[in-house]
Amino acid sequence: MANPNNFIEINRENPPRRPDEECLNDYREEETLLPQNLVGIQASRCMDCGIPFCQVSGCPLKNRIPDWCLLVTAGKWQTALDMLHTTNNFPEITGRVCPAFCESACSLSVNMDPVIIKHIELQIAEYGWENGKITPEKPKNKTGRKVAVIGSGPAGLVAAQQLIRDGNDVTVFEKGERFGGILRYGIPDYILEKWIIDRRIDQMAEEGVRFEAGVDVGTDLSANYLSRFYDAVIIAVGTQTPRDIYAEGRGLNGIEFALGFLSQQNRRVAGDSIPRDSEITADGKDVVILGAGYTGQYCIGTCLRQGARSVHVVGLPEKPLQISSDLISWSESVSRIITSQYKDNRVTEHRGYIVKKYYGENNHVHQVSLEKVENEKSNAQIPQAIQGNSGRNIKIDADLVLIAAGYTHTDCGSLVKNLYLEELKNGNLVTDKHCMTSIEGVFASGNCVMGPSSVVHAMHHGRYVAQSVSNYLHKKEGKT
Repeated sequence: MANPNNFIEINRENPPRRPDEECLNDYREEETLLPQNLVGIQASRCMDCGIPFCQVSGCPLKNRIPDWCLLVTAGKWQTALDMLHTTNNFPEITGRVCPAFCESACSLSVNMDPVIIKHIELQIAEYGWENGKITPEKPKNKTGRKVAVIGSGPAGLVAAQQLIRDGNDVTVFEKGERFGGILRYGIPDYILEKWIIDRRIDQMAEEGVRFEAGVDVGTDLSANYLSRFYDAVIIAVGTQTPRDIYAEGRGLNGIEFALGFLSQQNRRVAGDSIPRDSEITADGKDVVILGAGYTGQYCIGTCLRQGARSVHVVGLPEKPLQISSDLISWSESVSRIITSQYKDNRVTEHRGYIVKKYYGENNHVHQVSLEKVENEKSNAQIPQAIQGNSGRNIKIDADLVLIAAGYTHTDCGSLVKNLYLEELKNGNLVTDKHCMTSIEGVFASGNCVMGPSSVVHAMHHGRYVAQSVSNYLHKKEGKT
């Protein structure tokens, strides 16, 4: 430790954000980087605890947080980068989108502000990119084994990089036109600009990963083809089925799922053309967002940027919807973005309501009826600074309703049927402790196994399945 009293003498300093009025006029990232010297000072607040709860219980990847905080404090950025990469393939992504469970677990958070762990991680990664320290890591020896990875979300990409570096030939199949999965199409650019994903894709391609876009495995490629030409297959298609909110009038036009809305806007930012007859936009509309988790918050920011007339976000009760527990933990950076959104006078928040009815005119939604449900536990999902609505039964004008109530299960389509893979009742794939499905050589990873979870949990699972596949292939060759 530089000074054992720094956590007392030095206050937490959050990274700067661009002015709200500027942020709402573009889709660039809201948060900017602290000067490097200040990052070292903030890193020195780490207490180097005897039991580093940030690492042991907070971080799914088990990042060696106290160690690289100490290195950053000493100005040893390269060593910190090398150490960070031993546990985290894409720290510049988790440094932007992770819920920062580590900060909640930080010992300082008991009665003080925790260390800015998430931002330190981001700064270490960006140091590497800015100084040309992150380069392709090609394997020294090739195994001759071929692995197919189906899905290019966080779990699939991490698994692919680990396996290519182990000397295998790896092909990533993606049914969409671009790679990244939920990173590409579920997270707005103002949180994660997509060139950040592209530079990792470029690195992986130089390492030898083959990327195939626009391929729906199970339809465009048969299960028989996979089993004949690949020694192992990893299914990492994520959780794709959104949770619906049923009430009278659900069939009206203008009621959309949040992911479709967010995905479409990300495509606009990327320069894609959106057909008029399938366009979902909040421009000039009264919008009701059902769900106040991360997806709901992303919808608020997107609606404001599109020019919504009003935005009503409904904090749904935790039960009976069983919203993921990940939504209860808000990182400091996300909380600040959320708080800034609620400062906009177009935004109104309503806590703990259920939908009673969707009203329509000319087969299009124009109003939503809500009923208050007393459930104090649900309030934990919303930052304390945000005030709820005090009414019990309310009706809200709505030209557009966005359902952001989470996801229920995955849908692997014809691939699962063709392979006769065992599924749980909720549609998630059944695997053993080594991530192998009911068919030998076919593995599964990420949310299609775990159910809805965070990006960092999916990345951890991707590393785990890569190790399992590597062990399986070595055993198949008769190696120990």
